[in-house]
Amino acid sequence: SYRERLMSEENLIIRCGTCGTRNRIPTRRLNENPVCGKCRAPLSPGIHRAPVHVTDGDFEAQVLSEPGPVLLDCWAPWCGPCRSVAPILDELASAYAGRVKIAKLNVDENPVTASRFGIQSIPTMLFFKGGRLMQKLVGAVPRQEIEANLRAIM
Repeated sequence: SYRERLMSEENLIIRCGTCGTRNRIPTRRLNENPVCGKCRAPLSPGIHRAPVHVTDGDFEAQVLSEPGPVLLDCWAPWCGPCRSVAPILDELASAYAGRVKIAKLNVDENPVTASRFGIQSIPTMLFFKGGRLMQKLVGAVPRQEIEANLRAIM
């Protein structure tokens, strides 16, 4: 059956850089320009054109295992300053696609990671490179300051 064949193949899970949906792609089909099953955006492994949503469960894989720079936005839906920073992070994710991974962590839904990094105020932006925390910005800071911190870890 199709399901048995799918489960027996080597598959890669690629999270859509546009909508965040996880897509199971057989490795033999990676050169066929796969698209997201939900939003139909092209799937390029490792290239994220929008912030990636991270959870306690996939934090290690999404942030700490990433060899390049990662900006992790620690936020909550009820936080006004977090909502004001969100469009800036969307723009930066697109502008730095392929060079920097922008990730978002909802602190209400993911308390383990939030407490691990001592998040007491939001928004807090954590800058990682090679799995190491390099910088921490607290508060709704201007785009220029966020970008300066990004360039410093690139």
